[in-house]
Amino acid sequence: MKNPCEITEGGVIYKIGKFKGKEVIYDFSLMLEYLQTKGKLLFGNEFKLHKKDEKLLYKLCNYIIADKEKCQKFNIDPAKGILLTGPVGCGKTSFLKLLRYLVPHQKEYQVIPCRNIAFAFHHLGYKTIMDYGNSSYLCFDDLGVEPAGRYYGKDCNVMGEILLSRYELFLNHKVRTHCTTNLDAAELEERYGARVRSRMRNLFNLISFDKNSIDKRK
Repeated sequence: MKNPCEITEGGVIYKIGKFKGKEVIYDFSLMLEYLQTKGKLLFGNEFKLHKKDEKLLYKLCNYIIADKEKCQKFNIDPAKGILLTGPVGCGKTSFLKLLRYLVPHQKEYQVIPCRNIAFAFHHLGYKTIMDYGNSSYLCFDDLGVEPAGRYYGKDCNVMGEILLSRYELFLNHKVRTHCTTNLDAAELEERYGARVRSRMRNLFNLISFDKNSIDKRK
């Protein structure tokens, strides 16, 4: 079994905590150092973690390592997925792509753009909904900005249907789903309907960037 306190990148071992008896005590400052290093490897040398995002990252880190005490403090349920919201370019996708590397001993989730799923539906039809309603751990990126689904002249709210399937997976098999979105609660309900929005409350922990967060891609 891999040591959850140590992560190896390019032959270098990064310590993100230590054992205290059989318990793992994670160190947030060490986790930030590792995430900064991994971010540069994934996204290029211009990648930078910003001080003002550390409170949000602290919540996300405690969620991904399932620290029960901290999760309870922040009203986060480790069994649910994350719905990460915020303005365009604030870092939602980067953060969720990075987080999965903090727990290499856990099952990794894939990050998939919702627009890609909508385009797949245009070619493959309802098989697409079945494919993404499976038991894989998934993160749907940019929920709400994907084009409308259309197959052989019939319209379909593709991501809405997939989220309903993911809800059943969560209830029956405790399979988690994550999402990023630029939309607020009212916009999500308008896009997907009250039924899907209701299920999303049970599927996700809502974690939000400040609405005034800058576009870091500029």
